[in-house]
Amino acid sequence: MNAGRHSLRSFFAHTTCQNDSAMYRLRSVFLGIFLSLLAIKGSAMSILDVGKMCTFSKVSGVILKNGKPLAGATVLRESGSQKKVTDQTTTDENGYFEMPAKFERSIAKFLPMEFVAGQTLTVEFDGETHSIWRSVKRSVEENSESRGRPIEVRCDLQNEEKPFVVNQVVTITKCDWNVEPDEDDFDDWKLFSDE
Repeated sequence: MNAGRHSLRSFFAHTTCQNDSAMYRLRSVFLGIFLSLLAIKGSAMSILDVGKMCTFSKVSGVILKNGKPLAGATVLRESGSQKKVTDQTTTDENGYFEMPAKFERSIAKFLPMEFVAGQTLTVEFDGETHSIWRSVKRSVEENSESRGRPIEVRCDLQNEEKPFVVNQVVTITKCDWNVEPDEDDFDDWKLFSDE
């Protein structure tokens, strides 16, 4: 009986030792992977961004009506190349709003095809809807709409829509924004005209 106990103890001690050794190796592997990811943070982040395309860069600004800040207005944004996505925010007491950049993931980023994402901004206030921005985005990079800077606008709902051309992309807008337009003269364009 003692011999049986001794061999049973020996078996459990050996098994426990093997399990501890396997756990140690497993912990070492996970620690190695974690430290490797920390060491190559830039490369690891680019792997996580595979297929990521910016459909509407960060946008902020002030909404006005007859030159006065419009508090409590709803700003709606729609964007997307594969699927339209809508988000919204509300202006503060100074008419200010801010919306983060919007992204989508798609294998289309790697295909030989042109990227096109529709963009609209509308403002709802007192039961009225005002279109303040209609455009397309033709580059997957963030801030390509305004030559590398975040979009900052000042929009008066009473303004007439006008074409604004940046990087050969026409934006129909009621806003003034922080970018120089292309040198082409588009002041003579008649929007939605039959002429």
